[in-house]
Amino acid sequence: MSTRIIATFSIVARDPANGDLGAAVASKFLAVGSVVPWAQAGAGALATQALANIGFGPRGLALMAAGQSADAALAALLADDPDREQRPVGLVDAQGRAAAHTGAACFSWAGHHVGAGFAAQGNILAGPEVVDALAHAFTNADGELAERLLAALAAGDAA
Repeated sequence: MSTRIIATFSIVARDPANGDLGAAVASKFLAVGSVVPWAQAGAGALATQALANIGFGPRGLALMAAGQSADAALAALLADDPDREQRPVGLVDAQGRAAAHTGAACFSWAGHHVGAGFAAQGNILAGPEVVDALAHAFTNADGELAERLLAALAAGDAA
């Protein structure tokens, strides 16, 4: 009998055409959407995974709403987080600057891919091809931000 590994992966992004912000996540965990993705108009979007720190959502959005870049907000979140090595987290701010972190103690394979206006991350994945598929599908999809985020999730699932 084979054991199927089921993972969690997410993407946060900004649409440069209209400034829309969004986050999308896929996971084996029921109701993961109530924990992982966070977004606020005019501020940014954030995804916290694995040993998810739900405080990252409101705090990260507040930092970005106050004008901090995704990089600065991420650094502030991680600075006082004793469990930072057990989670991936990705952020994108309202200007489209993206940042991500993958803790060294995440279950393998874990990692992220940061691109222009997005961050894709995951843990317990088949390999780096999953976040690469998220990134490739997102950057090559047409349509509204929501459609591009769903295309990314579908590609991640296929990978």
